[in-house]
Formats: sequence, C-alpha cells, structure tokens
Amino acid sequence: MAEFKLLINGYARITKSGYRASSAVVLVRDSGKIILVDPGCNEVRLLASLKKEKIKPSDIDYIFLTHFHLDHILNIRLFPKTTILDVDTIYKGDRGVLYGTSTVALAKVDKKCVPGTKIEVIPTPGHAYEHGSLLMQTEKGKVAIAGDIFWWVDGEKQKLDYKSLVNKADPFVKNKKQLIASRKLLLKKADWIIPGHGETFEVKK
Repeated sequence: MAEFKLLINGYARITKSGYRASSAVVLVRDSGKIILVDPGCNEVRLLASLKKEKIKPSDIDYIFLTHFHLDHILNIRLFPKTTILDVDTIYKGDRGVLYGTSTVALAKVDKKCVPGTKIEVIPTPGHAYEHGSLLMQTEKGKVAIAGDIFWWVDGEKQKLDYKSLVNKADPFVKNKKQLIASRKLLLKKADWIIPGHGETFEVKK
C-alpha cells in the first residue's frame, strides 16, 4: 500500500492585486519510490517541510505535476536532476518518453502508473487541458490527489455533498463539460480526495 503525507495544505487567498496561492504538496512512498506531487511555489515552506521529514531534494525519485499552472510547478527548479511526470509524459533532463514505452535512459513503465509503483495516473481534464490526478490504495482507502479538479479559496465553505462538488464554479475552467466528467470520475473512484487548495475530504458514497 502507498503511504502519503500532506506536506503543505494548498491555499489561495484573494488580495487587492490578485491571488496569493500555492498548491497542496503531497509526499508519497510506494514500492520503495518517493514521489512528490505538485511542489507548489512556496520555496521556504517546501524546503522546511522536506527537512522536517529528513528528505533531501536529491532523495525524490519522481515529481508528478497535476497541471502546469505556476502555483503548482514553480518549485521544480529545486529538483534539477529529478524525473518529472505529468499525465502523458516522463522526462529526465531533455529526454522524454510516453507512458508504456521504453528507452535506454528511462526504464519501461506500466501504462498510466507512476514508474515502479501501483499508483494510478488518471487523465482529469477540465480545469486545464493537460490535467491529471493520482489514485492510490492506502490504509485509509483509495486516496486521490486531485490537483485543481477541486479547489477552494481560503475562508470559502467546502460544501461536500455530491451535487455541490460536481457543479462547483471554477473561474479558471478551460472545459466545463470535461471538468464535470473528471469530478464525477474521481468521486466514483476515491474514498478520500486531496484538493489543490482547501482541506482533504472524505467522499460520501
């Protein structure tokens, strides 16, 4: 089973000049691999959180990016030698492969799983066209790291009934129909969901 820890709870604060935001940052261990999901953009908090866990940036095997919005990805600059994953592609330096293929540089990987693990990579477009989420089996049940398929600004009430979750307004949505479909998919598959910004919540079946 996968083990995970929420290193940083995602936040999004509305200010007079826009947003002050950084994504949820999740540390995952599975099958001997250490995965960091969405390193965010708050460098000070990230490095302090890793130090508390006694993990150096070089210890991270993979960084998974749910999507490419800056509040989720800016801290990848702290991991110059780490293999980077998104929903479609695996990159190390300037060498990349698609899931399910192999090269000398990057070992063969299972289609749509984080390499060498049982963590499922799920396409979840809508908030962004390239959006993907992770689904993992844990002691708590199936946990989805959902990026911004679900997110709330600070102080906003998280309405957790099915209808409210599926239909929640997203001011940055790229494709509303896809977003609704992605939300329904995660609500069907997961027992718990870690949103990009806001509190982790249990899915009421």
